[in-house]
Amino acid sequence: MSAQYAIKRLFYAVITIFFVIMFNYVLFRMLPGDPLTMLSRNPRITPEALDSIRSLYGLDLPWYEQFFVYVSNLLHGDLGLSFMYRAPVTDVILSRLGPTVSLLLVSGILAVVVGIAVGTIAAWKRGKKADLGVMSFSLILYSMPTFWLGMLMVVLFSVNLRLFPTGGMLTPGMHYATFGLMMQDFARYFFLPCAVLVLNYIAEFAIIMRNTLTDVLSEDYILTAKAKGFKDSYVLRIHAFPNAMLPVMTLAMMHLGFVVAGAIEIETIFSWPGIGRLMYEAIHARD
Repeated sequence: MSAQYAIKRLFYAVITIFFVIMFNYVLFRMLPGDPLTMLSRNPRITPEALDSIRSLYGLDLPWYEQFFVYVSNLLHGDLGLSFMYRAPVTDVILSRLGPTVSLLLVSGILAVVVGIAVGTIAAWKRGKKADLGVMSFSLILYSMPTFWLGMLMVVLFSVNLRLFPTGGMLTPGMHYATFGLMMQDFARYFFLPCAVLVLNYIAEFAIIMRNTLTDVLSEDYILTAKAKGFKDSYVLRIHAFPNAMLPVMTLAMMHLGFVVAGAIEIETIFSWPGIGRLMYEAIHARD
């Protein structure tokens, strides 16, 4: 049964990937305009040059032939040539991977750790002012769109208070005497986009942790542990907390995809040179 189940799951995975590839192919070709349309607005470009570029990118082929070429290139690990950067797409993506990974890694860890801590306090103080305050603040943060919170942070801390730069990753043209000075400059640019992601996603983990831990604290084995005379801190740390962590960690793993979607908006607002900003630029240039 295990082998049949694995084969069945593998078959469904292949079908899903095929439909995702087809969806991506159709979706971006439904967008109005293409790079050649933008180039044709230039009065200096000749029709012969446009035909040459169209042939280079395979845009002169019928749509179904373009699809088979697209799938064949994907199977060979070839993502094509970027029209805007005049370089292989794989190289362009790899050059932008570092900033996105650093942003998502730090903000993800902070959101999980702080969210779990805040949710634990709310559950332990359930029904009291601390619980009401934490849940109210978490719900307000949870309801805020990522891009809106990012723009508020820019207006407040960059425009009005002038504490942080409005966008970028490092000061343009700056030469650093030491690595520490470069990291200090990097931290100034890194703080706001990281803070927006942490604030936006910390609420979800706090709410889930609070509700899960509240259910766990009402279980019979928790009452038994308290009846044996164990301290409340011991019961929370040894008996309640580990069991409440299971759904939270599952949520954290599932949350990675949504964090990437939020990073697209944040990288665009703060001009962070990562994958999200690259995707925005590519769509804007019909690349």
